Amino acid sequence: MKKYIDQGKNDTRSGYGEGMTELGRTNPNVVALCADLVGSLKIQEFINENPERFFQIGIAEANMMGIAAGLTIGGKIPFTGTFANFSTGRVYDQIRQSIAYSNKNVKICASHAGLTLGEDGATHQILEDIGLMKMLPGMTVINPCDFNQTKAATIAIAEYEGPVYLRFGRPKVANFTPVDQKFEIGKALMLSEGTDVTIIATGHLVWEALVAAENLENQGISAEVINIHTIKPLDDEAILKSVRKTGCIVTAEEHNHLGGLGESVARVLATKHPTPQEFVATNDTFGESGTPAQLMEKYGLNNKAIEQAVLSVLKRK
Repeated sequence: MKKYIDQGKNDTRSGYGEGMTELGRTNPNVVALCADLVGSLKIQEFINENPERFFQIGIAEANMMGIAAGLTIGGKIPFTGTFANFSTGRVYDQIRQSIAYSNKNVKICASHAGLTLGEDGATHQILEDIGLMKMLPGMTVINPCDFNQTKAATIAIAEYEGPVYLRFGRPKVANFTPVDQKFEIGKALMLSEGTDVTIIATGHLVWEALVAAENLENQGISAEVINIHTIKPLDDEAILKSVRKTGCIVTAEEHNHLGGLGESVARVLATKHPTPQEFVATNDTFGESGTPAQLMEKYGLNNKAIEQAVLSVLKRK
């Protein structure tokens, strides 16, 4: 399998911050809104360079979504920023009515997604956001895997016309994608070719999938690893091409197994090519307080869990 090197751990939210800084210098229509979390969203440099293009809304997330929708009418490209829980669950009605239904060009940028929010606990973690957002007609849903890809995705969505949900995280994780890799919305990335099993992962689980594949190779199992950074629109062709070769699949995500990437993949398989599938995801549960590593271990969201899922699905081929 192709080997990937951790270029140095970094948080994906900092990739968003760097992407915003670059957009501030290259796209005069980009504006930033934040719900009292500038430090957490890493956008201080954008603000320093473009103070007239930043709006501090305070802890009024619903209002932030309405303001963002209004800004698009004047040709601006608003990027809203807060925690994923407050970017979706708290403001779902405003997103549905003012952004999705109205097809406004708003970029909903959500940090601290999933269990890896960590010690702030279940009230601040969210494991339902992908499901909430992908069900909105016309909403594009993106979940990049590392710092470099998050920066590239941030820049790419500014050029895309229509509402976007961009999901990223808090902890420092492996940074392994090429600095200059072009981000194509809706285009899966083949990371490592294999013949025995397909592993499709998104977000923080992509690196874990690569580690799992390397461990499986030592056991004589050839795993194909695909990075699905865009959950909607889903790259059906890449999924089907892979499973037709391998005959079974594991999906891995930092999200509830209900409504996430795995269910989207299952729909494709059920309608076009029924295939044995195992899910690495949380099992219809809320999170709890703990370090990111502790939580990922407890809830079965790591390379060991992916390996076990592969061994299970191989028995069903």
